[in-house]
Amino acid sequence: MKVLACDGIHEDGLALFREAGWEVLVSPPIKDPEALKLALADADAVLVRSATQVTLESLADAGRLKVIGRAGAGVDTIDVDAATARGIAVMNAPDGNTLAAAEHAISLLFALARHIPRADAGMKAGQWPKAGLTGFELEGKKLGVIGLGRIGGTVARKAAGIGMDVAAFDPFLPPSAAAKGSVPLKTLDELLAWADIVTLHIPRTKDTTNLLSEQRMRAMKPGAYLVNAARGGLVDEAALLDLLDDGHLAGAALDTFATEPLQEDSPLRAHPKLILTPHLGASTSEAQQAVSTILARQVIDFVATGAVAGCVNLPPLTAEAAREVGPWMPLMTALGKLAARLVQAPTRLDITYAGRTDALDTRPLTRLLVASLLGAHSGRVTPVNALAEAAARGLVVAETVGGDGDGFDRLLKLRVSDGNRSREIEATLHRGPRVVRLDGVEIEFDPQSHVLLLRNEDRPGMVGAVGSKLGELGINIVNFALGAAGDGQARAAITVDRALDETQLANLRAMPGVLSLAQA
Repeated sequence: MKVLACDGIHEDGLALFREAGWEVLVSPPIKDPEALKLALADADAVLVRSATQVTLESLADAGRLKVIGRAGAGVDTIDVDAATARGIAVMNAPDGNTLAAAEHAISLLFALARHIPRADAGMKAGQWPKAGLTGFELEGKKLGVIGLGRIGGTVARKAAGIGMDVAAFDPFLPPSAAAKGSVPLKTLDELLAWADIVTLHIPRTKDTTNLLSEQRMRAMKPGAYLVNAARGGLVDEAALLDLLDDGHLAGAALDTFATEPLQEDSPLRAHPKLILTPHLGASTSEAQQAVSTILARQVIDFVATGAVAGCVNLPPLTAEAAREVGPWMPLMTALGKLAARLVQAPTRLDITYAGRTDALDTRPLTRLLVASLLGAHSGRVTPVNALAEAAARGLVVAETVGGDGDGFDRLLKLRVSDGNRSREIEATLHRGPRVVRLDGVEIEFDPQSHVLLLRNEDRPGMVGAVGSKLGELGINIVNFALGAAGDGQARAAITVDRALDETQLANLRAMPGVLSLAQA
């Protein structure tokens, strides 16, 4: 496996890749899409921060790419829709920089309140700039927090700790959450009219871009202050300058900008009521170490086991749920490949999770099964784009949870159809992944092994004849499982030590009494 690490990923995270046997390519930020496209052509994973933009164009030749990792909270530098369409997982590490980002926002509050940058600049210029720099105390002031996630929640807690009166608006929280948290929730309009200082802690999406428009900033309390240490583009920067110029807002502090790096001639740089920092929210040694190691473990585990911690374009799993589904994942992969061998052009897949399955999170299992089934036929299909690919190819996927496990604690039942005929597979975890019935016939085998599925006339001597023919072909039999179909025919699942080529399969199919033979 090969990982491309851009944008100064901390060495502690890169060391974990090397320990896992990955090849690590370290690169400075790659800002040219064509250059990034070339770099991604043979990479299995890419790690970025805020400088390298992973676009649709840059993914055009990324046939090996499995994961895009953002060493931080946001994924605004990644075209998530394009990655999802190509079956590429997108991961971030939002917890690693929570404290750093929250503390930076708090530091900007203090800098605004006490005019620290202007005082420092004046002192270093040989002045004694005391006049005109009278500040204000934060204790007792009203802080409006927009976004009450990990970072916003930490800011709210720390601000309350210094005596501020805190309230919040969160576009992603339902109204029912208002009475459950320690921070009172308001509507956005209520919060803007109430707060002395507004601080932003939300992601940038199409719905939150320019959330603080000129109209909304006009609705803020006259003389209020604004802090944006979240994402660029949440604030209309031109309107902000106008409101600072006419005195409606007393000051603002920005750590993020609509275009980064900020242009050298940007009018934001010259405004005396603005404090600017170059996207330093996560720039502490502790945060960079934490996000790099968290992200590295997530990427390595995803490639090795399919674990989806930190994945923004797959359904989230709790740690407990991940432990539950983990043992089932090899079975789902194997069954998808087996189903693809049995039905060449499937149009419908019915999946039943029977037995004690009420607490089983089936979403990652179904996605993995569909990905394995479709990927065995053609194209790049992963759990990320499996359901979209199924819809595009005309495969109807139906899932049922519950029902009789037929004596098994948990039993997985599959029916795969091409519109004319159906094949049925039943499987469970018993001494590892195990098929227990095929087309209603009790027959047990490991679907992960090399297996020959034989249908033959139910008459004496067939087992010996088939065994002898395999011996002549130099194929060693590992296990020979039999099942009577009850229609004058018999079924067998013959586990062998290696795959057979087409000539060997043709020899077996030509034997008297052999009705059909498929290699799983």
